Amino acid sequence: MIATAARTGLAPAPLWGEGRGEGELPERSTAPASDERQPQQQQQPLLQLRKINSFYGPVQAHFDLDIEVRRGQIVSLLGGNASGKSTTMKIVLGLLKPRSGEVLFNGESTLGLSTPQIVRRGIGSVPEARRLFPAMTVRENLLMGAYARSDRKAVAEDLERMLELFPRVAERIEFQAGTLSGGEQQMVAMARALMGRPQLICMDEPTMGLSPLYVDKVLELIARINAQGVSVFMVEQNASLALQIAHHGYVLQTGRIVLSGPARELLADARIRDAYLGGDGAARTAS
Repeated sequence: MIATAARTGLAPAPLWGEGRGEGELPERSTAPASDERQPQQQQQPLLQLRKINSFYGPVQAHFDLDIEVRRGQIVSLLGGNASGKSTTMKIVLGLLKPRSGEVLFNGESTLGLSTPQIVRRGIGSVPEARRLFPAMTVRENLLMGAYARSDRKAVAEDLERMLELFPRVAERIEFQAGTLSGGEQQMVAMARALMGRPQLICMDEPTMGLSPLYVDKVLELIARINAQGVSVFMVEQNASLALQIAHHGYVLQTGRIVLSGPARELLADARIRDAYLGGDGAARTAS
């Protein structure tokens, strides 16, 4: 069972700088509540995708896609293979330009920006399959996450924070990244993204290929990162686990949003249970 951190109406302790006691990592005991429990400041959208239409050559991947991530939230984008989930991440990160629509971060368009410029604006990435540099050490991989920063003292301080947040990473700090297990590599990828001090982290299939033990650990760490003030936009196929730690969810099918709402409501929705969680409807279809 995934441990989850209780959320209150109080602002989360920041991951960076003052306000965070050494070693403070709030434990999660229940799934997050609805958006109404978030402070008013956190109700303003951090990331918005509006009426996105994207194509690969003549093939349309998205149809008037609308997605919103508010400050302080974990938002899960659910869907099967070829539904357009990873393409959505590419659009947010500037790796694919939509034919029409808007992408806004902090109220400003990112469509004219390159991926490095988008990262500097405050969006971090944990890509599918981790994408570490296997011949480099874990330390070197983490420092690559701060490549756009010039504040060396703060980078060194943030590296120490990452080693506190990810003790398993600290144990492997001088190992080549390619020698780590899949779960350990996922933690390195998450820590690397945090080294850029992002406001928002985009995670593409963070539990893919992990053992059940590391699935729980990774989801717990996502929840803890969020509890310390970093918003998370997560693509995931495991609907049950993703919705347990999310505030809000969207279901994508063949490029269209077919369901959306607070995570707790989606978990209770018969259509989600049937499609993803092996509900009665799915059992009848299989028989």
